[in-house]
Amino acid sequence: MITLRPAESRGHFDFGWLDTRHSFSFGEYFDPEHDQFHALRVLNEDRVQPGLGFGTHGHRDMEILTWVLSGALEHQDSLGTHGVIRPGEAQVMSAGTGIWHSEFNASKTDTVHFLQIWLLPERQGLAPRYDQVAFDEGDLRNRLQLIASPDGAGGSVRVFQDVKVFAARVDAGQEVQASIPSGRVGFLQVASGSVTLNGTPMNAGDGARIEKESAITVAARSSSEILVFDLA
Repeated sequence: MITLRPAESRGHFDFGWLDTRHSFSFGEYFDPEHDQFHALRVLNEDRVQPGLGFGTHGHRDMEILTWVLSGALEHQDSLGTHGVIRPGEAQVMSAGTGIWHSEFNASKTDTVHFLQIWLLPERQGLAPRYDQVAFDEGDLRNRLQLIASPDGAGGSVRVFQDVKVFAARVDAGQEVQASIPSGRVGFLQVASGSVTLNGTPMNAGDGARIEKESAITVAARSSSEILVFDLA
């Protein structure tokens, strides 16, 4: 069963410096029908203007994954981490018992466009940690590349939850496939382009819950970037 979450139905706020769209309840946006999907708690699509960003603020007991689509995002946190996240790089922060961080557009001229994903952790009170991994273009081109997993398999970043996250950049006319083990569900987010999911058309910004399906085929109608979540 494929249940679409159309891009235009998401929560939307434009603060001038930040244009943000929420697939699930977040901040001032609340939708009881889209509060979370299993361990997937937040999926925000953010565009931040040049030189601006999120000042230092705190989190706890959440696995926070960032995937940049274009531009560059500068990160700094209370663990002493300071770096820049670019397209093709997965960054994860386990907030655990508490972490403070800031995220700013690293460019003075270009907008940064990224997805921020929050996953409920397997348990509370974990030690805060940070990880960042870069993937080659060939890792992502016309194949589902594992970017986050519970055990860091295949060079992915580790998340403390029974979730696997895959990313792919699919050329027009190409497709990627994945099986969904019994007892698990999936979620697909179209970051850019247009695809069909098991024959169902989807466009940039659309999401889809995938339930009671043993396998998926994602075919690109135009050059596209997607994220696929494999959830317990």
